[in-house]
Amino acid sequence: MLCACLFAACAGNAGKEGEKAQKERDLAARRQLQGVWIDDNTGLPMLRIKDDSIFFVSQSGAPVCFKISGDTLVAQGAEVVTYRISRMEDGVFQFYTSLGDLVSLHKSDADTALLGYRSVPEPEKEVIEKDSVFMYQGKRYRGYAYINPSTKKVFHPVMTEEGMIIDNVYYDNVIHICVYQGKRRLYAKDIRKEMFEGTVPADFLHMAILSDMSFMGVDADGFHYQATVSMPDDLSCYYVNLLIDKDNNLSLELKE
Repeated sequence: MLCACLFAACAGNAGKEGEKAQKERDLAARRQLQGVWIDDNTGLPMLRIKDDSIFFVSQSGAPVCFKISGDTLVAQGAEVVTYRISRMEDGVFQFYTSLGDLVSLHKSDADTALLGYRSVPEPEKEVIEKDSVFMYQGKRYRGYAYINPSTKKVFHPVMTEEGMIIDNVYYDNVIHICVYQGKRRLYAKDIRKEMFEGTVPADFLHMAILSDMSFMGVDADGFHYQATVSMPDDLSCYYVNLLIDKDNNLSLELKE
C-alpha cells in the first residue's frame, strides 16, 4: 500500500512537472512570435503580434487576444477560433486557417513594415433627431427620438480574404424618446440595447446594435414606438414594438 501511495504521488508530481514544462514552452513560443509578419505569397505585411494580442493589417477590427497551446494558436475574440500550427521557428511561422489553407509568413526586420494597420475607429459624434406628429381625439401629440452614439463597443466576427476570423468593431447607440402635447412633456426615457434581452434572441442581440427608433402613433392603449435592432453591415434585423401605457409603463413586443 505504501508503494502504491508513493507511486501515485510520483505520478502526480510528474504530471504537474509536465504541465509546467508545457506552459513554459507555450510562453516561449508566444515570445518567439512577437513582431510583424509578412505573407510569403504577396510580400505584404499580414499581422503584428505584440504581447498577447494579434493586430491584423488593413483591418479596422480590434486586436485579438491569443495564446499558444501545444501545436495550436487559440484566438479569443467574440468567438474562440483555433489555428493549427504547421511550423514555427526563428523567422518562420506557418499555420492553417479556418478554411484549411496554409498560411506561410516570415518575420519582418522592422515594425515599420506594418504600414497598412488601421486603429479601431472612433465612435460617431453626430446625434440624429427624428420626430413625428399624430392627432388623437382632437389633441396633437409630437414624439421625438434622439439617436445618440455611445462609446460601448460591439464586436462582430468576420472572415478575412486569408481565412482568418477577426472582430470588426462597431459602436452601439442610446436612443432617447420623449412625447409632448404642446409644451407639456408626457413621457421621456433612454432606451438601451440591454432592455431588449428576453425579447430579441440572445445570440443575435449580443452582436447587434440598437440602430433606429420611430414614433408610430397614439391610441387608446398609449404611445407607440418601433425600435430596430440590427446586425452591423448586414440587412438582418428585428423590429420591436414599444408601448407606453397611460400609467407610463413601458412594454416590449417583438414584431412578427
